Amino acid sequence: MKYKIPNTPQCIAALKIIKNIKSSGGAAFFVGGFVRNLLLGKACKDIDIVTSLTPDKLLEIFPEAVIAGAAFGVMIVKIDGFHFEIAAMREERFYMDGRHPQDVRYTNDARIDSERRDFTVNAMYYDPETEEIIDFHSGISDLQKGILRTVGNAQQRFNEDYLRMLRAIRFAAAYDLKIEEKTWQAICRNKDLCKNIAVERIRQELDCMFEKNSAYRAFELLDRSGILQVLLPEVAILHEVEQPPNFHPEGDVFKHTLLMLKRMAYPSADLAWSVILHDIGKKPCFFRDKKGIHFFGHESKGADMAEKILTDLAFSNSRKKRICTLVRDHMRLVQVKNMRTATLRKLLGREDLPLLLELNRLDSICSCNFLEDWLFMLSALAEYNGEKILPPPEITGKDLIKMGFKPNPEFKKILDFLYEQQLSGKKID
Repeated sequence: MKYKIPNTPQCIAALKIIKNIKSSGGAAFFVGGFVRNLLLGKACKDIDIVTSLTPDKLLEIFPEAVIAGAAFGVMIVKIDGFHFEIAAMREERFYMDGRHPQDVRYTNDARIDSERRDFTVNAMYYDPETEEIIDFHSGISDLQKGILRTVGNAQQRFNEDYLRMLRAIRFAAAYDLKIEEKTWQAICRNKDLCKNIAVERIRQELDCMFEKNSAYRAFELLDRSGILQVLLPEVAILHEVEQPPNFHPEGDVFKHTLLMLKRMAYPSADLAWSVILHDIGKKPCFFRDKKGIHFFGHESKGADMAEKILTDLAFSNSRKKRICTLVRDHMRLVQVKNMRTATLRKLLGREDLPLLLELNRLDSICSCNFLEDWLFMLSALAEYNGEKILPPPEITGKDLIKMGFKPNPEFKKILDFLYEQQLSGKKID
């Protein structure tokens, strides 16, 4: 059966590379995600290419190519404004650290190259000239059956690169695939090896899981496999934290969190992380008395815990601040009806307001379904009807200096007071 590629500028540019390599006597194919998505009828951001030519031969064809991985024969070629990763077909052996092979040998045999790849659905090769797919490991059949399976022995594949366990969960969630039993057992058996993955790679993989509608299933698979306990024990332990049934009929904190992920209407990685971490403070703040269960101060405690978790995962300072602020403020909307005008305007003018509102909506509909505060915020926003919620201050420090005041520690208090008056609609004389 033949498969036509989309007639897009990117595909046309990639086809030029294939033709250039073939005209020089080499074999070349699209490989990996592009081929998988072609069969699924989905778009693919990148087109990866493999060739039988060695890097020195490729440089003769593409002298301006940039070497991206000398040890693996990988280079980046730019054509028609698009960048493509081209890799020499290779055989890899003797993995010693759960990522890097000790022996890399080039080959002109696509079958040998395919045997180093992770999953059958990612190990298919496509010739855009003949429009044929070369499938050594029944990847087409696995896609049709909805199965995710390693190429060859699962234990060996995961020992070669521990990150493949996380990738298995990501692919299964994103493409609605069932992880084949031997592959699944190998993940569960080797979950502790995830501790040895570089934190940057862990964060990137989790971000990819959480930024899509598949966040719910990915999170569920992380939990069932035991990987969640290994990477995020503060979250996994939420299974044990019961909640007052009058406010949380859905069950414990973990069930509440999982349900929020399932109900995300506008998924993003930062929103998902805010959901996952918003109640982690409930475990250390759990308190029971005659009136029932309480979690006094769990927002603040949770924000402190989130900061450590995100720091350990090497999050950027800007993302860390955004997520921790959302965790700290996720209960803030219960106060909106009693806020002073200036305080409410500052809340309405926050840069992260869309995320805060969505976090509040999810928190509400996945518990007692109390949406009055959220609806109040929407009404308050509508009242401004295009008016700038946080206008520039009418009086600045320069104005105070012109009035004869000398800069001193009280300046900020004065300016803050004057801006409060301005936001409250009071005239400043």
